[in-house]
Amino acid sequence: MRSNPVKERLAAGGEAFGAMVFELMAPGLPQLCANAGADFILYDMEHSGLGLETLKNQVALCRGLAPVPLVRVPRGEYHFIARALDIGALGIMVPMVGTADEARDIVACTRYPPQGRRGAAFGFAHDDYGGGDVAAKIEAIHARTMVIAQIETDAGLANVEAIAAVPGIDALWVGQFDLTNFMGIPGQFSHPAFEAALDRVVAACAAHGKTPALLATDARWARDYPGRGFRLMAYGIDQLLLQEALAAGLTLLRGAHRKDPR
Repeated sequence: MRSNPVKERLAAGGEAFGAMVFELMAPGLPQLCANAGADFILYDMEHSGLGLETLKNQVALCRGLAPVPLVRVPRGEYHFIARALDIGALGIMVPMVGTADEARDIVACTRYPPQGRRGAAFGFAHDDYGGGDVAAKIEAIHARTMVIAQIETDAGLANVEAIAAVPGIDALWVGQFDLTNFMGIPGQFSHPAFEAALDRVVAACAAHGKTPALLATDARWARDYPGRGFRLMAYGIDQLLLQEALAAGLTLLRGAHRKDPR
């Protein structure tokens, strides 16, 4: 079965950078991300309306390519988490994790008994439709499955140290928009309280051997936040990247047209 080099690299103290995809689920998307050098593709099911059939196709299209397919599920419920893993995702991200108990339940959904409560089905997409020793498969799946908890509520921030201490949680991903909303400072990413919250998440990760993570929405975030300790980061939002690139090109065309002496 496929391994998860992103999880391995982060566990060794390295970094991983990739794409977060909300809208543009084209057949060529995984190859485009691979060509761009993405270490992973994080597919969003929380806000995008992405369904399991489309997600399964996208994960299948990642076979043989470098980017690791990860999925943000809508919520930390068993039927979201287990199904995303069964169709081949190598890791899940769960939004709005507020307590250590929630984090422990999320981890249990990703592990087979006795470590957890994931239901068993083998010879399916997640194990490449192959045979083999079941115990060995379970060990390999546990080793490769990445679990990311989003810290994006006031409760999650208040309990961030306890969440980071939960075995099986690999990374804490700051949801900056929701977090500032819950803090009463919506979109104020230079606010001292938000800056302190970022430092608190990074410190909790450092104390418990976890990876701080974040979406860099623009070039400034990409320049500034790796230096603050964030080692797992996606860049941009797919539809906005296309929109901004197209807008820039259209501006060039209109400028060139106005200069045309004809």
